[in-house]
Amino acid sequence: MAHFPDSTRLGRHPGWPATLGPLRTSGGVVRLRPVRLRDGGRWSDIRTRDERHLGPWEPDAPGLWAQRNTVVEWPARWSALRAIGRRGMGLPFALLVDDQFVGQVMIGNVLRDPLWSGYVGYWIGSHVAGRGLTTAAVALAVDHCFGPVGLHRIEATVRPENHSSRRVLIKLGFREEGLFRRYLNVDGAWRDHLIYAMTPEDLEHSVVERLVRRGLAERV
Repeated sequence: MAHFPDSTRLGRHPGWPATLGPLRTSGGVVRLRPVRLRDGGRWSDIRTRDERHLGPWEPDAPGLWAQRNTVVEWPARWSALRAIGRRGMGLPFALLVDDQFVGQVMIGNVLRDPLWSGYVGYWIGSHVAGRGLTTAAVALAVDHCFGPVGLHRIEATVRPENHSSRRVLIKLGFREEGLFRRYLNVDGAWRDHLIYAMTPEDLEHSVVERLVRRGLAERV
């Protein structure tokens, strides 16, 4: 049977702002909340030192990495993200581990009737990477999208070489649907990206419950 979100949600942006979690993982307790202006210092500290960790996977932009990620750049970025949330175009989350800002999860390009879809993007600092934290954070975001937000399809694009990001999507149950040729200008060239997607029909349980049943997370 086709899934149609509640018609009372048309023209509105349910599910935002929102705080999600907590989920306990082996790497710490994970929460999501809206990005805040005061996140700028931590955001800049992590991203400035993590150019090698993050740069190869993010779209190119004018200026040097250090210039684009200095703390003075954050207020404009935060203002733009806040506007996206308020207009119903996305859900810009800060990723917290043990109540410390360590990264971001973004549900972007939110389209309602007739597609009811969005994409998920994410990054986390190298000092806490590889501990299942991103997986838990994305699970919280996707469940929220299929629940209060009322979306029916979440997509993610990732370079084939980005094995850690692909593992996140596979553990959550995303299916690989194909390859976008020369999709984004990343790391100095137009790069191919794999497209992954998920709809509620793919799930026997919620995405968070999938992690809990596999022993990868615990509800707190």
